[in-house]
Amino acid sequence: MHTSYRSVFRPDLFSGRLHWVTGGGSGIGRCVAHELASLGATVLISGRSQDKLDRVAAEIREDGGLCDTRSFDIRDEEAVKAAVASVVAQHGPVAGLVNNAGGQFPAPMMAISKKGFDAVVANNLTGGFLMMRECFVQSMQQHGGAVVNMTADFRNGMPGMAHSGAARAGMSNLTMTAAYEWAHAGVRVNAVAPGWIASSGMDTYGGAMRALIPQLKKHVPLRRMGVEAEVSAAIVFLLSPGAAFITGVTLQIDGAASLGSEIFPIGSESTSVPFDGFHRAVTPDVLK
Repeated sequence: MHTSYRSVFRPDLFSGRLHWVTGGGSGIGRCVAHELASLGATVLISGRSQDKLDRVAAEIREDGGLCDTRSFDIRDEEAVKAAVASVVAQHGPVAGLVNNAGGQFPAPMMAISKKGFDAVVANNLTGGFLMMRECFVQSMQQHGGAVVNMTADFRNGMPGMAHSGAARAGMSNLTMTAAYEWAHAGVRVNAVAPGWIASSGMDTYGGAMRALIPQLKKHVPLRRMGVEAEVSAAIVFLLSPGAAFITGVTLQIDGAASLGSEIFPIGSESTSVPFDGFHRAVTPDVLK
């Protein structure tokens, strides 16, 4: 029995407004889409797999929310232009864009091919740029809006994920530039940098990375992983009118894992309690 999303925000916060979540078919994107829908938004989820989008859209509708889908590849410039045009024609202005789609594979930097590097940069930086640009040109330039970009915990480099770290750092810098250039149009652009979040994306890894994942919480001062709802709540705040004077920031959501050093030991226990917001959250298999 599913109840409803337990958001900390008021239920009609985004009533009558369209919010677009890329990569909305799974993981954090799915959670964000659910929270936005619970707050009255018409949610547009996009991704490459129509099947995954249909499953999430069905969940949202079952919970009483409004959801539409578009299946395309954010790395394809013409596909992005066409998707934004069709969404604006059908639904009107895009009030919020959550640039969540992305992905990477673990590899030591010396073993990353140019093809692999280019693919991860296209996924995590170029595709997000295309979505931002088209939403701005086709909608937000005239009507205002808010963008939240997805980065990652790249603060101290990203060993084992050099391609993703470079792309995500680039997205953080792009966020600052867009915030400055687009402020005149009433458009705010921010980013979030999640650390280790218990999400379905963890189940895409195999081998050594899969064995490592259950151990990660030992390296977080809060002594636990984050949950999807904790990332979603930050994204929703940045999209909200309460963040009207916040633009150009990248917000760390990592339980302080990117701070400190081995010199100062982390305590073995913590009383930190996860935010139990997402009523349909599923624990990744790798953590069971």
